[in-house]
Amino acid sequence: MRLPLFLVSLVLTASAAIAQQTPRQPAGHNITLTLNHVRLDSLIQQVEASLPVHFYYDTTQFDSLDINLAVKDVPLDRLLDQLFANTPFHYAIDEDGNIFLTKGWMIQTGLAPAVSNQPDSTRTTIRFGEERNIRGKGSTENKLYDIGPRTNTLAPGKAIVSGYVHNTRTGEPIAGVVISPEPPGVSTVTDKYGYYSLSLPRGRHVLNVQGLGLRDSRFQIMLYTDGKMDMDLREQVTTLREVIVSQQKTLNVNRVQLGVEQLNIQQIKQVPTVMGEADILRVVLTLPGVKSVGEASTGLNVRGSSADQNLILFNDATIYNPSHFFGFFSAFNPEVVKGVELYKSSIPAQYGGRVASVLDISAREGNKKDFTGSAGIGFLTSRLTLEGPLDKGKTSFILGGRITYADWLLNLLPEQYKHSRGSFNDVNLLISHKINEKNNLYFSGYLSNDNFNLNSDTVYKYGNRNLNVKWKHVFSNKVTGTYLVGYDRYQYNISSNANEINGFKLGFDINQLNIKADHNWYLNSRNTIDFGFSSIRYILHPGDYEPYSSQSLVAPNKMQPEYGQESAAYLSDRYTLSPAISIVAGIRYSLFNYLGPHTEYDYPAGEAKTTLNQTGTTYYSNGKIIKTYQGPEYRFSTRFAITNSFSIKAGYNSLRQYTHMLSNTTSMAPTDIWKLSDPYIRPQLGDQVSLGFFKNLHNNNIETSVEVYYKRLHDYLDYRSGATLILNPHIETDVLNSKGKAYGVELSVRKTAGKLNGWVSYTFSRTFLKTDDPTAGEVVNHGRWYPADFDIPNDFTAVANYKINHRFSLSGNVLYYTGRPITLPIAEYYYAGSQRVLYSDRNSYRIPDYFRADFSMNIDGNYKIHQKTHDSWTVGVYNLTGRKNPYNVYFVSEGGVVNGYKLSIFGSAIPFINFNIRF
Repeated sequence: MRLPLFLVSLVLTASAAIAQQTPRQPAGHNITLTLNHVRLDSLIQQVEASLPVHFYYDTTQFDSLDINLAVKDVPLDRLLDQLFANTPFHYAIDEDGNIFLTKGWMIQTGLAPAVSNQPDSTRTTIRFGEERNIRGKGSTENKLYDIGPRTNTLAPGKAIVSGYVHNTRTGEPIAGVVISPEPPGVSTVTDKYGYYSLSLPRGRHVLNVQGLGLRDSRFQIMLYTDGKMDMDLREQVTTLREVIVSQQKTLNVNRVQLGVEQLNIQQIKQVPTVMGEADILRVVLTLPGVKSVGEASTGLNVRGSSADQNLILFNDATIYNPSHFFGFFSAFNPEVVKGVELYKSSIPAQYGGRVASVLDISAREGNKKDFTGSAGIGFLTSRLTLEGPLDKGKTSFILGGRITYADWLLNLLPEQYKHSRGSFNDVNLLISHKINEKNNLYFSGYLSNDNFNLNSDTVYKYGNRNLNVKWKHVFSNKVTGTYLVGYDRYQYNISSNANEINGFKLGFDINQLNIKADHNWYLNSRNTIDFGFSSIRYILHPGDYEPYSSQSLVAPNKMQPEYGQESAAYLSDRYTLSPAISIVAGIRYSLFNYLGPHTEYDYPAGEAKTTLNQTGTTYYSNGKIIKTYQGPEYRFSTRFAITNSFSIKAGYNSLRQYTHMLSNTTSMAPTDIWKLSDPYIRPQLGDQVSLGFFKNLHNNNIETSVEVYYKRLHDYLDYRSGATLILNPHIETDVLNSKGKAYGVELSVRKTAGKLNGWVSYTFSRTFLKTDDPTAGEVVNHGRWYPADFDIPNDFTAVANYKINHRFSLSGNVLYYTGRPITLPIAEYYYAGSQRVLYSDRNSYRIPDYFRADFSMNIDGNYKIHQKTHDSWTVGVYNLTGRKNPYNVYFVSEGGVVNGYKLSIFGSAIPFINFNIRF
């Protein structure tokens, strides 16, 4: 054991003239072994495995010792005499079995006569206290941490070590850190709060601790009973030479789930984006199987899903519209984001409510040690973030805000948009408080506002309001719980008053009140059980149309509010059958009640629903259950490890979605309406089966994967031709229940370290819909399968970062994907005395393919530690080739001729520059 800590507790005599004290040999134990050209560490591991002794030494003093030794049934002191004969090395053994190895000087384990008569004066143990860590000076690798009360003998069986992993510099907890014993066995990963729990046999262990962007660490522990051990990790400063990654960095191979993508904020900031602003969703769009339908859209289409089928969480708050400024920016301030997890399949049982994917974005807690801040200035946006301790070591905060000043850019648009205006702002406030060792409180608040008009008097405003409070409680080393109460709101308002007679205001909002309880039970080293429940109360106002002022003659139109209650309970088990086989199996049971007060329209059973065959209405009073939907959702995934660097995984999940987005655009828009499931609009049901192959190369420095999947979808909402979605009290007459299918293969190669890092991916995928319900009154494409709006067969992405030195790096990405489907006019004809246009089958054509290349340079200031500020610059070009990628293709009748046009959002190369400063 490398440990200079004995200097604290022992009386040292630094004179080579003192004769070596007669060592005390543990009685009744002899040793037999043969060693050929081994290091001291190997010898000590074998001795400690067979005798109740512990070694303390400095590894650097013994790194030149080459051991060739053969002994048979000899006492320990004779083995050490033979080992150190004719060398400058010495040893001393106290009566507790502690062995101290030194070079050039010796240790006296007995105390001086003046104090030898004191009680217990002959004991020279090194005590660290019960269930806590005492950290002395020096490297953590040179220390032995006692877990639990120290005893001379070890009880049989296993014990649990648990605690939090923190960043040494900021004191913030770190999620996603892998903790694995040596030699490799059952490992664990810290949760989003940095907490871990690990069951090991009682005795001595070496724990390898590793995380993205962190320096690899080793902690040596002596595990007596259940106990607590917090760990502090340092950030990694990457060297310029190639980094050799250790064998334990195989999370992508060892993790049971497949279809999971993880990004930290350092990776996100390296990817060039429009106007140079680090953008969470833009980087997510470079991952395999993830795309959007247009340049200025932040709606995600994951494995052939629509944008509303993805659950987007920011610190456990639901974000209904994740975009700013026409979709140019995502709604998440990169300065407060810690990391991103995207679940495309193998969705954990704790998540529900969407049928495609979960994007879980976690925020930082703020520096717990010092007051710090950062600021950034760009062409379009500025941002400021402040953080620090409110009560040092216990309470911290982080406050971040962004604003934009983009009117100058809109003035550069063509004449018809020259007088447009647009702006946004957002604010984040996060507070973390440690009550005691078992209880932590977290507050998260988010506020965003957008305001724009496009060369008209019509003003569009929309925004998110989110806040929640979480309490994390450690019941024991085996059981933890997290409890949440929250409120989420999305709203938009449209107004116009250029003509006072026609002035109007149109508003929409969706509100949800959340409660949630998640528990983690570390049953044993093979089983970890997650269980909990959640409930969401929906209050939705589909539309309020009102006069802008008293001079307006607009007739008010107020849609009925909608109320719903979605509840769920879940149970899952992560089971390790053997080192090669692991399983995660879970079930989630969800229930949705559509509630009054509400008036429902009645239609004849088995016939198409139209306003012409309405038979009457039925009124339901406040709180009355109008319709109930319920059912189980299954989650299963398994991993089979062929070797330490190669595994095969398979998974299946089924999900239910009780909310629907009604939109007349292909991408997400501020004016999209959300709708609850009701007696006529059934919940969407989806299931997916997937298979993956994961292989690491070059000492786990290169990760490769191949995943194939097949998805089915039931009761997806499509629309009749000419459907009215806004202020439609009979919306069930304009929607069609469709079914869908999607399948594809995703290939990915990722280089995680070294001067050059990044990833390359290719995805082939297809998504089809089918509307053939005979009671719908209308079928699409004669009841045959047709491509969905977000069907993109081919997608290639390359993202690369090259670090020239510590202060200068280059980043770039290249994207290519097939153009999305579109419906085109294919002929003209005359009917009833007028000219009309004949359209093709739905989505039977495509807009041109998409291609874009981006480039940026990242220039950091100096790395002096003692300075007040650290600055950096980001300079680059978005759409380097200036390609005019079409966002849409539209047709206009001009002079009796129908002409087609392509609409491009960015039709030229866009240079950008950002200045960032930290203080």
